[in-house]
Amino acid sequence: MLITYHGHSEFYLEGANGFALLTDPYDDHVGYPMGEYRCDAVTVTHGHGDHNFTQKALGTPAIIDSAGVWHPAPEVKVTAIPSVHDDANGAKRGKNLLMKIEMEGLTLAHLGDQGVALTPEQLSALGKIDILMLPVGGFYTIDAKTAYEIVKAVHPRITIPMHYKTSVNAGWPIADETEFLRLMAKPNLAPLPLLRVTKGDLSEQPDLVMLEWGK
Repeated sequence: MLITYHGHSEFYLEGANGFALLTDPYDDHVGYPMGEYRCDAVTVTHGHGDHNFTQKALGTPAIIDSAGVWHPAPEVKVTAIPSVHDDANGAKRGKNLLMKIEMEGLTLAHLGDQGVALTPEQLSALGKIDILMLPVGGFYTIDAKTAYEIVKAVHPRITIPMHYKTSVNAGWPIADETEFLRLMAKPNLAPLPLLRVTKGDLSEQPDLVMLEWGK
């Protein structure tokens, strides 16, 4: 599997068999480079424009935007688990979905705009996660400290931070990745252009990966 990061909460997952999945596609107001991508499935954790711009997905992909279990391909399973976007049970910013993605023998979790720590029920529903993608910037989502606590609770093999301040969104009231990297004891971690991972080499991968955005 190849994992590339476009920025914000948008990742492109491409399997060895060509199956492609796009997560939380953002619209042009976010500021990161816009593109169009061949997709077989798109996951949308909530209905905000910076996470649900499915028009950039070419073809007729399955749009996964509600709770339940989805099978966009015979060997691909997506479980969308209800959660909330804020610390007031969704009263401030609405609901959110945790996306558990199973493909190529790997289990990934994309937490969207998770607003609070995970409940025991959500942790149980996620189960064993190989690759965890979670927000770390705070204000609109969990902050670095809560993200770190989620990592400790989930115990993923690989963690990939997202939804943090960069040069593109410098005016947003969110933090950059610095504090999260410090808590993870990797303060000087250099970003990679992409992550190439298989079930067979999972144990050889780093436990924390920063990906260059705009790829």
